[in-house]
Amino acid sequence: MHRSCKRQASMNKENEPTGKVEEATGPITRARSKTLGPAGGKCSSSKQSFKQDQKRVLRLNSKRAASDEDKASVVASVGLQPKRRAVLKDVTNVCDDSLCDDCINATKIQTTEHTMTDPSENTETFEDIAMEILSPEEDVKAKLAEDLSKIRMVETQDITLPVILEERELAEPKCCGARERAVADAMPSIQASTMDVGVHSHQKKEENEVCEKLGASEEDVDIDSNLKDPQACCMYAPDIYNNMRVTEINQRPSINYMEQLHRDITPSMRGILVDWLVEVSEEYKLVPDSLYLTVSLIDRFLSQNLIEKQRLQLLGVACMLIASKYEEICAPRVEEFCFITDNTYTREEVLKTESKVLNLLYFKLSVPTTKTFLRRFIQAAQATYKVPCLELEFLAKYLAELTLLEYTFLKFLPSNIAASAVFLARWTLNQSDHPWNPTLEHYTNYKVSELKATILALEDLQLNTNGCSLNAIREKYKQQKFKCVATMTSPERVGSVFLR
Repeated sequence: MHRSCKRQASMNKENEPTGKVEEATGPITRARSKTLGPAGGKCSSSKQSFKQDQKRVLRLNSKRAASDEDKASVVASVGLQPKRRAVLKDVTNVCDDSLCDDCINATKIQTTEHTMTDPSENTETFEDIAMEILSPEEDVKAKLAEDLSKIRMVETQDITLPVILEERELAEPKCCGARERAVADAMPSIQASTMDVGVHSHQKKEENEVCEKLGASEEDVDIDSNLKDPQACCMYAPDIYNNMRVTEINQRPSINYMEQLHRDITPSMRGILVDWLVEVSEEYKLVPDSLYLTVSLIDRFLSQNLIEKQRLQLLGVACMLIASKYEEICAPRVEEFCFITDNTYTREEVLKTESKVLNLLYFKLSVPTTKTFLRRFIQAAQATYKVPCLELEFLAKYLAELTLLEYTFLKFLPSNIAASAVFLARWTLNQSDHPWNPTLEHYTNYKVSELKATILALEDLQLNTNGCSLNAIREKYKQQKFKCVATMTSPERVGSVFLR
């Protein structure tokens, strides 16, 4: 027994290097100090420590192998990393030789590390793999540099190309064509856009030549060509007014609601109410659109609902309140409308009527009125003028507002009334020329024959052949700020135009 303990102690001395490794690799616990102590302990504990030491040595060897593999992967990634940075930094077609040298050095480090761990493998395979890795990277770099050079070329051509096409199209056609072909070789999309511009300009030239031969110069007047004014909505104006032509039919009031629905209200009462509302709009300095919308709301409401004549003025005040909220920047308060009626109606009554009107009309307030179309038709009438004619504008507005008083004009569409007002205004100012031209016919979509009935009825209003005593609109347009257009009449009746 004593001899076996001596043999175990000698074996522990032989295993001292493993103990030193453990001291370097891990902390000394109580169990480890017991097994490594000078006393040696029992034989069973020494056997267990010997087995544990063997397991720890195996673990250390596996950790070293894993760390070697990690180092090799890190070296490989480090060898490829400068190449990735070069692609991001380099924006020219010039290749940096130092970057290639770094990559070659990185591959050499990778191969030497691997040959040290496993000398039996062939080093030529690693060089082939490194060249295969580098070649796609170089292709990506070359493609990126080529794309960047194309982008630079496109940017410079985008700056110079519109100037060349606009300023030198007529002076140097051959030079422009060469530049367009050069840009087309670089970017096909630019070729399509420049070709569209060239085709469009060519078509425009042909149209101008044909019109000059036919002598129809007025047909080429484009009132929507003012693209610099964003409020004109030049790009969408034709579609907007085409939609309004449909809306004015769908949302027009009944043309005979007085005869079919009402027994307590007459057309003369309606005319008196509108004449008073003209004075109210002047008192509060409302825009004309508010007045037109007020009359439209009154007619639409009366087309569907009965009302007593004592409540007719209340309806007019409530409709003007709604129109002011819709059209004005700063609408008058409810108390002001109550005051203008000499406090005949209370604030609660005005608000209750307002709610009733809005609910009956389903809050559909965006309806085209005569003023909506008149604005565009006046622009078309002055398209051939070098200087805008204020008398024409004010006279057309005056004639259009006269129709608000007349219940019989509900049978005419707002666009028809606006076109007839422009026709009669042009005739009043100049009888030597025909008041209708192809430009007006194009933008109003009305022929002279379609406007005849409205024009003749409007002339009777202008001359006041019926002796109407409602003078609010006439007094308004007799002012100097409106060029006194209410006093203008033509020496010759407009009926003679249709006899020519």
